[in-house]
Amino acid sequence: MSHTSPASPTEGQPAQPAELQFIIYSRSYCHLCDDLRDALCTALGSQPAQIEMIDVDADPELVALYDELVPVLMGRATDGQWLQLCHYHLDPLRLQDFLAAR
Repeated sequence: MSHTSPASPTEGQPAQPAELQFIIYSRSYCHLCDDLRDALCTALGSQPAQIEMIDVDADPELVALYDELVPVLMGRATDGQWLQLCHYHLDPLRLQDFLAAR
């Protein structure tokens, strides 16, 4: 679990950007899922981020949404919405655009 910043900064202190949050919709024994996670970690470098792996096979609704696309990388935008960033392999340009928008 990670710590979250207060909703508003303390008076006199600069606002801290929210921690990056990602979900990788995956499945067991999926080497592409592991590759995507590793590529994401490498691309993020030292930037703190929360990365959650969710097995789509544990939920029929997720299977219906993402079955043939796994792995799927989702990123949480500053407005709280989850955005699909890429699937199968990390898209470095899409990730860069997502990070720049934060």
